[in-house]
Amino acid sequence: MTNDIKEVLLSEEQIAKVVKKIAEEISRDYKDKNPLIISVLKGSFVFMADLVRQIKIPCAIDFMSISSYGKGTKTSGEVKINKDLDTKIENRHLIVVEDILDSGLTLSYILDMFKARGPASVKLCTLLDKPDRRKIPVKIDYNGFTIPDEFVVGYGLDYDEKYRNLPYIGILKPEIYSAK
Repeated sequence: MTNDIKEVLLSEEQIAKVVKKIAEEISRDYKDKNPLIISVLKGSFVFMADLVRQIKIPCAIDFMSISSYGKGTKTSGEVKINKDLDTKIENRHLIVVEDILDSGLTLSYILDMFKARGPASVKLCTLLDKPDRRKIPVKIDYNGFTIPDEFVVGYGLDYDEKYRNLPYIGILKPEIYSAK
């Protein structure tokens, strides 16, 4: 698996430091608000788990599963909800946790859908921002890293359901995903 990585973009240590910083900001901003933290599966599950363990205030969690990529490396632009939330979000403070914001198509759709359900507030927390791929503007409230337009894997991010378990974020060698 590690032979498929062109270079390590973000180390375990860099990620841990930023996750702690974001958790401190959320803990400060949401004191006495009991936010509902929503993980967009599958890619954000590692980030979400590390993040909530660092948050020092009461919070609830829920999960949503969507697909917009299929097995490719670029979004199809069509969002399919595979699993919706189990929690009612009306009048709740939501923090949507995502692994990466690139085109903005999927996150824009999800954020608009949540806002239509009447929450008290909706904020976006993303580990990675890839602005060079943006097609729709999306406001990030908590951001870990801004990265170049490279195909990255690890720390929950995958290619064809592989590499999620890498403890760092690496750039996948182009020959791995262009060979299919």
